[in-house]
Amino acid sequence: MSTTSASLKERLTEDMKAAMRARDAARLGAIRLALAAIKQREVDERITLDDSQVLAVLDKMTKQRRESIAQYETAGRQDLVDQERFELGVIQAYMPEALGETEIKAIIDAALAETGASSIKDMGKLMNIIRPKVQGRADLAHVSGLVKERLSA
Repeated sequence: MSTTSASLKERLTEDMKAAMRARDAARLGAIRLALAAIKQREVDERITLDDSQVLAVLDKMTKQRRESIAQYETAGRQDLVDQERFELGVIQAYMPEALGETEIKAIIDAALAETGASSIKDMGKLMNIIRPKVQGRADLAHVSGLVKERLSA
């Protein structure tokens, strides 16, 4: 287990203990959800997650929260929207700083140069190089759209 992974999981655990001591039930619940998702993946795959894998779990949780927020807003359930937004904020506090558009394009350009990709057929190979660099720092659907745009041009 790498030290960066341990520190991220340890940080979540320490924050959970702090939320318990502060009797902050809402924050405690959100952190427990994150730790449970991480533990579930570790048990399912019989591995100890490294930093990038922990970020992938948290990234998936943020995506789920965003989808839920949209559905709850459509249904007019402001109470549930507020709950999901709160959980999203707690989870995002553990994510690395988001990449800007120019940084994403620079990563795509570097991957294009590295692979020599020239057509949409190379999309999978290109995304395999890009994904670890942007995981948790950019919306993968957005990045995928930018890659398609570049390969189509």
